[in-house]
Amino acid sequence: MTSTSAVSTALAPYGWDDAWADQFTPYAAEGLLPGRVVRVDRGQCDVVTADGVIRADTAFVTPHDPMRVVCTGDWVAVDPAGSPRYVRAYLPRRTAFVRSTSSKRSEGQILAANVDHAVVAVSLAVELDLGRVERFLALAWESGAQPLVVLTKADLVPDPATLAHLVQDVETSAPGVPVLSVSARDGEGLDVLTAVLGSGTSVLLGQSGTGKSTLANALTGEDAMTVQAARDVDGKGRHTTTTRNLLALPGGGVLIDTPGLRGVGLYDAETGVGQVFAEIEELAGRCRFHDCAHEAEPGCAVLAAVDSGELPARRLDSYRKLKRENQWIVAKTDARARAELRRDWKRKHAEGRAAVEAKRKGWR
Repeated sequence: MTSTSAVSTALAPYGWDDAWADQFTPYAAEGLLPGRVVRVDRGQCDVVTADGVIRADTAFVTPHDPMRVVCTGDWVAVDPAGSPRYVRAYLPRRTAFVRSTSSKRSEGQILAANVDHAVVAVSLAVELDLGRVERFLALAWESGAQPLVVLTKADLVPDPATLAHLVQDVETSAPGVPVLSVSARDGEGLDVLTAVLGSGTSVLLGQSGTGKSTLANALTGEDAMTVQAARDVDGKGRHTTTTRNLLALPGGGVLIDTPGLRGVGLYDAETGVGQVFAEIEELAGRCRFHDCAHEAEPGCAVLAAVDSGELPARRLDSYRKLKRENQWIVAKTDARARAELRRDWKRKHAEGRAAVEAKRKGWR
Protein backbone atom coordinates (compact mmCIF):
# COMPACT_ATOMS: atom_id res chain seq x y z
CA MET A 1 0.00 0.00 0.00
CA THR A 2 1.22 3.51 -0.83
CA SER A 3 2.58 5.33 2.23
CA THR A 4 0.96 8.44 3.67
CA SER A 5 3.99 10.57 2.78
CA ALA A 6 3.97 9.29 -0.79
CA VAL A 7 0.29 10.18 -1.10
CA SER A 8 0.92 13.68 0.21
CA THR A 9 3.86 14.21 -2.15
CA ALA A 10 2.02 12.92 -5.20
CA LEU A 11 -1.31 14.68 -4.58
CA ALA A 12 -0.13 18.00 -3.10
CA PRO A 13 0.12 19.60 -6.58
CA TYR A 14 -3.59 18.80 -7.01
CA GLY A 15 -4.63 20.42 -3.72
CA TRP A 16 -4.28 17.60 -1.19
CA ASP A 17 -3.71 18.94 2.33
CA ASP A 18 -3.91 17.87 5.97
CA ALA A 19 -7.64 18.64 6.16
CA TRP A 20 -8.39 16.33 3.22
CA ALA A 21 -6.14 13.67 4.75
CA ASP A 22 -8.07 13.86 8.04
CA GLN A 23 -11.40 13.48 6.23
CA PHE A 24 -10.04 10.49 4.34
CA THR A 25 -8.98 8.63 7.49
CA PRO A 26 -12.06 6.31 7.66
CA TYR A 27 -11.56 5.29 4.02
CA ALA A 28 -7.84 4.72 4.53
CA ALA A 29 -8.76 2.28 7.30
CA GLU A 30 -10.77 0.34 4.71
CA GLY A 31 -7.74 0.13 2.45
CA LEU A 32 -9.14 2.54 -0.15
CA LEU A 33 -6.98 4.85 -2.20
CA PRO A 34 -7.39 8.68 -2.24
CA GLY A 35 -7.42 10.57 -5.49
CA ARG A 36 -8.82 13.59 -7.30
CA VAL A 37 -11.18 13.35 -10.25
CA VAL A 38 -9.62 14.99 -13.31
CA ARG A 39 -12.24 13.99 -15.88
CA VAL A 40 -15.71 12.43 -15.97
CA ASP A 41 -17.55 10.90 -18.91
CA ARG A 42 -20.26 8.27 -19.40
CA GLY A 43 -20.36 6.98 -15.86
CA GLN A 44 -16.62 6.63 -15.53
CA CYS A 45 -13.86 8.98 -14.46
CA ASP A 46 -10.12 9.47 -14.52
CA VAL A 47 -8.66 9.83 -11.05
CA VAL A 48 -5.14 11.03 -10.27
CA THR A 49 -3.68 9.02 -7.38
CA ALA A 50 -0.28 8.41 -5.84
CA ASP A 51 -0.05 5.41 -8.19
CA GLY A 52 -0.81 7.49 -11.28
CA VAL A 53 -4.02 8.20 -13.18
CA ILE A 54 -6.53 5.36 -13.02
CA ARG A 55 -9.87 4.73 -14.68
CA ALA A 56 -12.76 4.09 -12.27
CA ASP A 57 -16.47 3.40 -12.48
CA THR A 58 -18.85 5.72 -10.58
CA ALA A 59 -21.81 3.33 -10.28
CA PHE A 60 -21.51 3.03 -6.47
CA VAL A 61 -22.07 6.78 -5.99
CA THR A 62 -25.74 7.79 -6.43
CA PRO A 63 -26.01 8.20 -10.21
CA HIS A 64 -29.56 9.54 -10.54
CA ASP A 65 -29.21 12.78 -8.57
CA PRO A 66 -27.32 15.44 -10.59
CA MET A 67 -26.15 17.03 -7.33
CA ARG A 68 -24.64 13.83 -5.94
CA VAL A 69 -22.87 12.36 -8.94
CA VAL A 70 -19.09 12.37 -9.02
CA CYS A 71 -17.76 15.45 -10.80
CA THR A 72 -14.45 16.96 -11.83
CA GLY A 73 -12.63 18.33 -8.80
CA ASP A 74 -14.02 15.80 -6.31
CA TRP A 75 -11.70 14.03 -3.89
CA VAL A 76 -12.69 10.37 -3.91
CA ALA A 77 -11.98 7.00 -2.34
CA VAL A 78 -11.29 4.33 -4.97
CA ASP A 79 -10.57 0.63 -4.98
CA PRO A 80 -6.80 0.01 -4.63
CA ALA A 81 -6.88 -2.73 -7.26
CA GLY A 82 -9.16 -4.81 -9.44
CA SER A 83 -10.85 -4.55 -12.80
CA PRO A 84 -13.01 -2.62 -13.03
CA ARG A 85 -12.09 -0.28 -10.19
CA TYR A 86 -14.84 1.71 -8.48
CA VAL A 87 -15.25 5.06 -6.79
CA ARG A 88 -16.67 4.10 -3.39
CA ALA A 89 -17.34 7.63 -2.06
CA TYR A 90 -16.37 11.27 -2.43
CA LEU A 91 -15.30 13.57 0.39
CA PRO A 92 -17.62 16.42 1.46
CA ARG A 93 -17.22 19.31 -0.99
CA ARG A 94 -15.84 22.61 0.23
CA THR A 95 -17.40 24.49 -2.67
CA ALA A 96 -19.53 23.53 -5.66
CA PHE A 97 -20.40 25.37 -8.86
CA VAL A 98 -24.05 24.56 -9.61
CA ARG A 99 -26.49 25.63 -12.31
CA SER A 100 -30.07 24.57 -12.98
CA THR A 101 -30.55 21.76 -15.47
CA SER A 102 -32.40 22.21 -18.73
CA SER A 103 -35.06 19.72 -17.58
CA LYS A 104 -38.45 20.76 -16.24
CA ARG A 105 -37.72 19.13 -12.87
CA SER A 106 -35.81 22.15 -11.53
CA GLU A 107 -32.80 20.08 -10.55
CA GLY A 108 -29.35 21.42 -9.93
CA GLN A 109 -26.39 20.25 -12.00
CA ILE A 110 -22.97 20.37 -10.40
CA LEU A 111 -20.26 21.46 -12.83
CA ALA A 112 -17.14 21.48 -10.66
CA ALA A 113 -16.25 20.85 -7.02
CA ASN A 114 -13.75 22.17 -4.49
CA VAL A 115 -13.00 25.33 -6.46
CA ASP A 116 -11.21 28.36 -4.99
CA HIS A 117 -11.35 30.70 -8.00
CA ALA A 118 -14.16 30.96 -10.57
CA VAL A 119 -12.70 32.52 -13.72
CA VAL A 120 -15.38 33.97 -16.00
CA ALA A 121 -13.96 34.30 -19.52
CA VAL A 122 -15.51 37.06 -21.64
CA SER A 123 -14.45 37.61 -25.25
CA LEU A 124 -13.57 41.09 -26.46
CA ALA A 125 -14.15 39.90 -30.04
CA VAL A 126 -17.86 40.65 -29.67
CA GLU A 127 -19.97 43.27 -27.92
CA LEU A 128 -19.97 42.88 -24.15
CA ASP A 129 -23.06 41.22 -22.69
CA LEU A 130 -22.96 42.60 -19.16
CA GLY A 131 -26.14 40.79 -18.18
CA ARG A 132 -24.51 37.45 -18.95
CA VAL A 133 -21.42 38.44 -16.97
CA GLU A 134 -23.67 39.23 -13.98
CA ARG A 135 -25.39 35.85 -14.36
CA PHE A 136 -22.08 33.96 -14.31
CA LEU A 137 -20.91 35.99 -11.33
CA ALA A 138 -24.08 35.20 -9.36
CA LEU A 139 -23.40 31.47 -9.79
CA ALA A 140 -19.72 31.98 -8.97
CA TRP A 141 -20.40 33.86 -5.73
CA GLU A 142 -23.03 31.28 -4.74
CA SER A 143 -20.53 28.46 -5.23
CA GLY A 144 -18.31 29.79 -2.45
CA ALA A 145 -15.41 30.51 -4.81
CA GLN A 146 -13.80 33.90 -5.43
CA PRO A 147 -14.88 35.18 -8.87
CA LEU A 148 -12.50 36.70 -11.38
CA VAL A 149 -13.45 38.13 -14.79
CA VAL A 150 -10.94 37.67 -17.59
CA LEU A 151 -11.48 39.67 -20.77
CA THR A 152 -9.90 37.47 -23.46
CA LYS A 153 -8.59 38.37 -26.93
CA ALA A 154 -7.40 41.77 -25.71
CA ASP A 155 -5.14 41.95 -28.79
CA LEU A 156 -8.30 42.66 -30.83
CA VAL A 157 -8.67 45.98 -28.97
CA PRO A 158 -5.38 47.76 -29.78
CA ASP A 159 -6.48 51.18 -28.49
CA PRO A 160 -5.55 51.41 -24.77
CA ALA A 161 -8.28 53.97 -24.05
CA THR A 162 -10.98 51.74 -25.56
CA LEU A 163 -9.68 48.72 -23.65
CA ALA A 164 -9.66 50.67 -20.39
CA HIS A 165 -13.24 51.76 -21.03
CA LEU A 166 -14.35 48.14 -21.59
CA VAL A 167 -12.60 47.04 -18.39
CA GLN A 168 -14.34 49.83 -16.49
CA ASP A 169 -17.75 48.79 -17.87
CA VAL A 170 -17.23 45.26 -16.56
CA GLU A 171 -15.89 46.49 -13.21
CA THR A 172 -19.10 48.52 -12.76
CA SER A 173 -21.09 45.32 -13.26
CA ALA A 174 -18.82 43.26 -11.01
CA PRO A 175 -18.38 45.00 -7.64
CA GLY A 176 -15.68 43.39 -5.55
CA VAL A 177 -14.45 41.25 -8.46
CA PRO A 178 -11.00 41.65 -10.10
CA VAL A 179 -11.19 42.25 -13.87
CA LEU A 180 -8.17 41.42 -16.05
CA SER A 181 -7.64 41.89 -19.79
CA VAL A 182 -5.61 39.05 -21.29
CA SER A 183 -4.32 38.02 -24.69
CA ALA A 184 -3.22 34.40 -24.97
CA ARG A 185 -1.92 35.26 -28.44
CA ASP A 186 0.73 37.77 -27.36
CA GLY A 187 0.95 36.94 -23.65
CA GLU A 188 -0.53 40.20 -22.37
CA GLY A 189 -1.78 39.85 -18.79
CA LEU A 190 -0.86 36.16 -18.50
CA ASP A 191 1.76 36.80 -15.81
CA VAL A 192 -0.82 38.46 -13.55
CA LEU A 193 -3.39 35.73 -14.18
CA THR A 194 -0.82 33.00 -13.55
CA ALA A 195 0.06 34.59 -10.21
CA VAL A 196 -3.61 34.76 -9.18
CA LEU A 197 -4.23 31.12 -10.11
CA GLY A 198 -0.94 29.86 -8.69
CA SER A 199 -2.56 28.38 -5.60
CA GLY A 200 -5.74 26.41 -5.13
CA THR A 201 -8.18 25.21 -7.76
CA SER A 202 -9.66 27.41 -10.47
CA VAL A 203 -12.55 26.69 -12.82
CA LEU A 204 -12.67 28.33 -16.24
CA LEU A 205 -16.19 29.31 -17.30
CA GLY A 206 -17.71 30.99 -20.32
CA GLN A 207 -19.54 30.58 -23.58
CA SER A 208 -18.12 28.78 -26.61
CA GLY A 209 -15.78 31.01 -28.56
CA THR A 210 -14.49 33.02 -25.61
CA GLY A 211 -11.02 31.51 -25.98
CA LYS A 212 -11.11 29.32 -22.88
CA SER A 213 -9.17 26.43 -24.39
CA THR A 214 -6.56 28.77 -25.89
CA LEU A 215 -6.22 30.37 -22.46
CA ALA A 216 -5.93 26.96 -20.79
CA ASN A 217 -3.14 26.01 -23.20
CA ALA A 218 -1.32 29.27 -22.48
CA LEU A 219 -1.57 28.72 -18.73
CA THR A 220 -0.43 25.09 -18.85
CA GLY A 221 2.35 25.81 -21.34
CA GLU A 222 1.24 23.02 -23.66
CA ASP A 223 -1.54 22.12 -26.06
CA ALA A 224 -3.60 20.37 -23.41
CA MET A 225 -6.87 21.38 -25.10
CA THR A 226 -7.76 21.32 -28.80
CA VAL A 227 -8.54 24.77 -30.18
CA GLN A 228 -11.11 25.61 -32.85
CA ALA A 229 -11.51 28.95 -34.59
CA ALA A 230 -14.44 31.18 -33.76
CA ARG A 231 -16.75 32.35 -36.55
CA ASP A 232 -15.79 35.80 -37.81
CA VAL A 233 -19.43 36.86 -38.17
CA ASP A 234 -20.32 36.72 -34.47
CA GLY A 235 -17.22 35.59 -32.61
CA LYS A 236 -18.91 32.35 -31.54
CA GLY A 237 -17.18 29.02 -31.64
CA ARG A 238 -18.06 25.37 -31.58
CA HIS A 239 -17.57 23.37 -28.39
CA THR A 240 -13.82 22.80 -28.19
CA THR A 241 -14.04 21.18 -24.77
CA THR A 242 -16.66 18.46 -24.39
CA THR A 243 -15.79 17.31 -20.88
CA ARG A 244 -14.54 19.04 -17.73
CA ASN A 245 -10.80 18.50 -17.39
CA LEU A 246 -8.60 19.20 -14.38
CA LEU A 247 -5.12 20.34 -15.41
CA ALA A 248 -2.07 20.93 -13.22
CA LEU A 249 -0.47 24.35 -13.79
CA PRO A 250 3.35 24.47 -14.01
CA GLY A 251 3.57 27.41 -11.60
CA GLY A 252 1.27 25.79 -9.03
CA GLY A 253 -2.46 25.37 -8.68
CA VAL A 254 -4.85 23.41 -10.89
CA LEU A 255 -7.33 24.51 -13.53
CA ILE A 256 -10.67 22.95 -14.48
CA ASP A 257 -11.59 23.76 -18.08
CA THR A 258 -15.29 23.38 -18.84
CA PRO A 259 -17.28 23.10 -22.07
CA GLY A 260 -18.80 26.32 -23.37
CA LEU A 261 -22.04 26.96 -21.48
CA ARG A 262 -24.94 28.03 -23.68
CA GLY A 263 -27.32 28.10 -20.73
CA VAL A 264 -26.42 29.27 -17.24
CA GLY A 265 -29.65 29.05 -15.31
CA LEU A 266 -29.59 30.08 -11.68
CA TYR A 267 -30.11 27.45 -9.01
CA ASP A 268 -31.01 28.79 -5.55
CA ALA A 269 -28.51 31.63 -5.93
CA GLU A 270 -30.07 34.34 -3.76
CA THR A 271 -26.83 35.08 -1.94
CA GLY A 272 -24.89 35.20 -5.20
CA VAL A 273 -27.36 37.62 -6.80
CA GLY A 274 -27.16 39.82 -3.71
CA GLN A 275 -23.36 39.99 -3.95
CA VAL A 276 -23.37 40.79 -7.67
CA PHE A 277 -25.77 43.67 -7.04
CA ALA A 278 -24.34 44.73 -3.69
CA GLU A 279 -24.99 48.42 -4.33
CA ILE A 280 -28.69 47.75 -5.01
CA GLU A 281 -29.00 45.65 -1.88
CA GLU A 282 -27.43 48.49 0.10
CA LEU A 283 -29.78 51.06 -1.43
CA ALA A 284 -32.76 48.79 -0.69
CA GLY A 285 -31.98 49.10 3.01
CA ARG A 286 -32.87 52.79 2.78
CA CYS A 287 -36.29 52.28 1.16
CA ARG A 288 -39.34 53.45 3.12
CA PHE A 289 -40.88 49.95 3.05
CA HIS A 290 -38.89 46.88 4.02
CA ASP A 291 -40.66 44.80 1.32
CA CYS A 292 -40.18 47.42 -1.41
CA ALA A 293 -40.18 45.85 -4.89
CA HIS A 294 -38.40 48.89 -6.39
CA GLU A 295 -41.04 49.35 -9.04
CA ALA A 296 -43.35 52.26 -8.15
CA GLU A 297 -43.37 52.44 -4.36
CA PRO A 298 -43.06 55.87 -2.69
CA GLY A 299 -39.80 56.45 -0.84
CA CYS A 300 -37.89 53.87 -2.90
CA ALA A 301 -34.18 54.63 -2.57
CA VAL A 302 -33.34 52.35 -5.50
CA LEU A 303 -35.60 54.19 -7.95
CA ALA A 304 -34.31 57.51 -6.62
CA ALA A 305 -30.76 56.36 -7.42
CA VAL A 306 -31.81 55.47 -10.97
CA ASP A 307 -33.48 58.87 -11.41
CA SER A 308 -30.36 60.68 -10.17
CA GLY A 309 -28.06 58.67 -12.43
CA GLU A 310 -26.28 57.06 -9.48
CA LEU A 311 -27.55 53.61 -10.51
CA PRO A 312 -27.74 52.57 -14.18
CA ALA A 313 -31.25 51.49 -15.18
CA ARG A 314 -29.70 48.47 -16.92
CA ARG A 315 -28.33 47.22 -13.59
CA LEU A 316 -31.75 47.43 -11.96
CA ASP A 317 -33.39 45.60 -14.89
CA SER A 318 -30.78 42.84 -14.68
CA TYR A 319 -31.22 42.61 -10.90
CA ARG A 320 -35.00 42.23 -11.26
CA LYS A 321 -34.60 39.57 -13.93
CA LEU A 322 -32.20 37.42 -11.93
CA LYS A 323 -34.22 37.83 -8.73
CA ARG A 324 -37.41 36.71 -10.51
CA GLU A 325 -35.65 33.75 -12.10
CA ASN A 326 -34.16 32.64 -8.81
CA GLN A 327 -37.51 33.00 -7.01
CA TRP A 328 -39.14 30.86 -9.70
CA ILE A 329 -36.54 28.09 -9.38
CA VAL A 330 -36.76 28.06 -5.58
CA ALA A 331 -40.57 28.14 -5.66
CA LYS A 332 -40.69 25.01 -7.82
CA THR A 333 -39.05 23.01 -5.03
CA ASP A 334 -40.02 24.98 -1.89
CA ALA A 335 -43.71 25.04 -0.88
CA ARG A 336 -43.37 28.11 1.35
CA ALA A 337 -41.50 30.05 -1.32
CA ARG A 338 -44.14 28.97 -3.83
CA ALA A 339 -46.91 30.33 -1.59
CA GLU A 340 -45.06 33.63 -1.11
CA LEU A 341 -44.57 33.97 -4.85
CA ARG A 342 -48.27 33.30 -5.45
CA ARG A 343 -49.22 35.99 -2.91
CA ASP A 344 -46.84 38.40 -4.59
CA TRP A 345 -48.42 37.72 -7.98
CA LYS A 346 -51.91 38.31 -6.55
CA ARG A 347 -50.81 41.58 -4.95
CA LYS A 348 -49.29 42.85 -8.18
CA HIS A 349 -52.38 41.79 -10.14
CA ALA A 350 -54.62 43.66 -7.69
CA GLU A 351 -52.42 46.76 -7.91
CA GLY A 352 -52.58 46.59 -11.69
CA ARG A 353 -56.36 46.36 -11.71
CA ALA A 354 -56.59 49.27 -9.26
CA ALA A 355 -54.34 51.39 -11.49
CA VAL A 356 -56.47 50.63 -14.55
CA GLU A 357 -59.64 51.46 -12.65
CA ALA A 358 -58.16 54.75 -11.43
CA LYS A 359 -57.30 55.71 -15.02
CA ARG A 360 -60.82 54.89 -16.16
CA LYS A 361 -62.30 57.11 -13.47
CA GLY A 362 -59.94 59.89 -14.49
CA TRP A 363 -61.15 59.66 -18.07
CA ARG A 364 -64.81 60.08 -17.10
